[in-house]
Amino acid sequence: MAKVVLGVAVGVAVAACAVAALVVGRRVRTRRKWKRVVGVLKELEESCETTVGRLRQVVDAMAVEMHAGLASEGGSKLKMLLTFVDNLPSGFPILGQYSMIVGVPPVCYFGMVFEFLSCCNLAALSVSCSCILPWSEKGTFYGLDLGGTNFRVLRVELGGQRSSFDRDVAQQAIPPRLMTGRSEDLFDFIASSLQHLVEKGNDSEQSPIIKELGFTFSFPVKQTSVSSGILIKWTKGFAITDMVGKEVAGVLQQTLARKGLNMQVAVLVNNTVGTLALGHYHDADTVAAVIIGTGTNACYWERTDAIIKCQGLLTTSGGMVVNMEWGNFWSSHMPRTSYDIELDAESPNPNDQGFEKMISGMYLGDIVRRVILRMSQESDVFGPVFSSLSVPFALGYASMTPLMAAMHEDDSPELTKVARILKDDLKIFP
Repeated sequence: MAKVVLGVAVGVAVAACAVAALVVGRRVRTRRKWKRVVGVLKELEESCETTVGRLRQVVDAMAVEMHAGLASEGGSKLKMLLTFVDNLPSGFPILGQYSMIVGVPPVCYFGMVFEFLSCCNLAALSVSCSCILPWSEKGTFYGLDLGGTNFRVLRVELGGQRSSFDRDVAQQAIPPRLMTGRSEDLFDFIASSLQHLVEKGNDSEQSPIIKELGFTFSFPVKQTSVSSGILIKWTKGFAITDMVGKEVAGVLQQTLARKGLNMQVAVLVNNTVGTLALGHYHDADTVAAVIIGTGTNACYWERTDAIIKCQGLLTTSGGMVVNMEWGNFWSSHMPRTSYDIELDAESPNPNDQGFEKMISGMYLGDIVRRVILRMSQESDVFGPVFSSLSVPFALGYASMTPLMAAMHEDDSPELTKVARILKDDLKIFP
């Protein structure tokens, strides 16, 4: 998995910078200055070089950290967190063959549904559609997904075994002020979004029937049960200090009560667990899941007898899903460049989440910004530099990454999309 991730990160960053340099190459006034620009890109390419041997060293280092994290709390850069999910769904609904795990509540599958919607590019919309799922439960269930720059809320109407279910999904961008403010403000925003979906449907907030709620919360949490867990720390640009050390589901439950929503948080899971559930549902041989989005993380199925720090832990299946929290992984064998070092030092959480800062959408765009800035400092290739290009994260944590991807995909003869992005978004006039 590390091989794929490192290769993607290096390839996208180098390609985007090379395209940006190419489109404005005509501005260079002397051959000597152009050589300086080429030298910047060559230096980056060499710094990012990852030979097969080096990649194997990274894999070996991660394996060591995994074993250490399973052996003791705090013994590794990888937290290797227990999820208390000891069964996974299996079966493919379209084929009409069903095999569900007894005792897993419907809301446990909300993470799986969220990932399905993401794969279908439906999560960005408010949609209503239906498909077939195998459980026999009936009623209305809700799900929340908080894991990055966006927040999603889901309502599912279950009609019983082999019947269709209706779902309604809405997505909202999280205002930056809520990512660094008070926990009360963030959870009020979450509850208000949920309340809006309730009011939009036929459900009554004052219904005597308690609705079950699934919460996908994609930050490091020490789970105490399948429905509760304590926040260890924030990642992906969040820094709400008064929330660290609190029980996540409990804080949400209090907010729901304050809003008059008659709901019970029935499950708390990481988004990697939802992804693994989706993969296992389609293919029972699936044992691991990887997220590469705003941040990055992975989880996998582990034998309980291998989780040494929890000796005596018993599950009906003999195993449990382990949340690696591999965004915090680090090894001296990883190709860390001067741009990575500068970004880390100027981030809100220096010396933390090193792996995540090298490959995830939250940070890759700013790496490109730093390379473009260095190119402009070495030469007049971009003309006068717009002030925001010199300020760390001035263009927003994640806003630069989609622009980088768009530049990378531009295959027009005149690189018109690259020119437009440089002009409109980076204020560079080629």
